[in-house]
Amino acid sequence: MSHIFDPQVLQQMAMKRIGVPHKQMAASIIEDLATAYPGHVETRQDWFCNVAGGATGIMTVLHASLSEYLILFGSPVGTEGFSGRYRIDIYQVVLAGEMWTYTEDDLVEGIVYRPGDLALLRRHHVKGFRLLEGCWLLEYGRGPIPTCLPLALSGAFASLDGGTLWKTMRIYCRLVMRELFHGKI
Repeated sequence: MSHIFDPQVLQQMAMKRIGVPHKQMAASIIEDLATAYPGHVETRQDWFCNVAGGATGIMTVLHASLSEYLILFGSPVGTEGFSGRYRIDIYQVVLAGEMWTYTEDDLVEGIVYRPGDLALLRRHHVKGFRLLEGCWLLEYGRGPIPTCLPLALSGAFASLDGGTLWKTMRIYCRLVMRELFHGKI
């Protein structure tokens, strides 16, 4: 079993919680996901700051395996940065606020994603992005997840932030081990 999550199902589940205050929205989405995917969703919220691709946000990891990850990510004050070029597909459902993006393929037109919209960053592609103030995302990655860790940890390495490095790796490894014990890669 390599993939258990479906991006369209995640979008439909998230849309039920749009417009709800942040803390209640996060708790409700996590509860919905844990019910839909028993044993595969972390129900403890463990929020921490992360800097990757120049963007600073705060996140909690809901699922991590060798082939998938699922996080809640956002910023109460906004941020912008570089997506990175990955060997995975990354889906983002906007829960609140707006996400603005642009790509190498279209230098003139930006794309604005609003609550309920599903964005896709295809493997081997990149985008510039801006999360406006109060933007929150349900982000799902599918593919060889360990290949993402260098960029995901780049800001913590650059700033010599051992606390974020430790917390990220501790959570990721704990959840990966839990999934491996369930027979999921």
